[in-house]
This record gives sequence, C-alpha cells and structure tokens, in this order.
Amino acid sequence: MPSFLARLKRLPASRAPASPPPAFVLWSALGAMLAIALTGWLTQASGYPWQMAPFGASCVLAFGLPDSPLAQPRSIVGGHLVASLVGLLVMLVLGDSWWAAGIAVGLALALMQITRTVHAPAGADPLVVFASQAGATFLLTPVLAGSLAIVLVALLVNNLRQRGSYPRYWS
Repeated sequence: MPSFLARLKRLPASRAPASPPPAFVLWSALGAMLAIALTGWLTQASGYPWQMAPFGASCVLAFGLPDSPLAQPRSIVGGHLVASLVGLLVMLVLGDSWWAAGIAVGLALALMQITRTVHAPAGADPLVVFASQAGATFLLTPVLAGSLAIVLVALLVNNLRQRGSYPRYWS
C-alpha cells in the first residue's frame, strides 16, 4: 500500500482536458434539459414511455461531446436499438437471471461494435430490459422514439450553437 501512495504523489497535477468555454457549457445544459423535458412531455401527452435512464447519459454525449463517435445519430439510435433488441432476445431465450443479464450486456457490446453503433449509454439497455421485464414494444417506445427525439434536439441545439457542427457523419 505505501508504494501505491508513493506513485500517486508522483502523478502530474492534472491530465484532464480543460473545461469547455462557458457558452458551450450553457448550450450543452440547455440541450440536455430540452431533450429530457421533451421525452418527459411526450410520455405524459401520449401515455407511452419515451424516457429511460440511459437517455440521460446519451444527452451527456450528444450535447457535452457532440464530436465523439459515440454521440453521432447512428450510434445513439442504432446503439440503443441493437442493445435493447439483444436484451429482449437474451431474456426470451435464457430467462431472467444474473448470468443472462451479463451475457446480454456482453453480446450487446459485441453487436454494437460489429454494426458500428457503439454508444456507451446503450450498454445499460439490456439491464433496463431485464429490470422492467420489457416486451417487444419497448423497441418502439421508449427506445426508438426517445432516441430519435434526442437526436432531433441535438441537431437543433448543436447547430444553433455552431452552424454545421452536428452530426459529424450519418453512416
């Protein structure tokens, strides 16, 4: 343990990137607020779920790191669809157990990599599927509907912040 503490003392003061400019922070916060508020309002207005917890993390990427490959529309929508579908299929085939949930998350990651739709927040989707005992309609609402709503708000807010900045690519 003392050698571990000694190594910590030798680390440079900070290797973290600089904070973004205040205007970027405000636009990011506004985008995340609007996207989650929109999905919440649509849930209330339609009676169908448009929200799930991983969407909060999707907003962090879409608005806080919009240049990231993980924040592109292909990854947001595709990643959530792939991971949720995997969760549904694994739960159907293997049942609802801790080990099946582990398999579902691992398979979801593998398929997101193969389909070039890696989206870190979507890694939680199979766990949401298992915890909520979701059915097939889960793919439409909240997954497809909610992820499309986030992308639409990201298109609006990110391009108001800096014209032509989002997305970096579609396919």
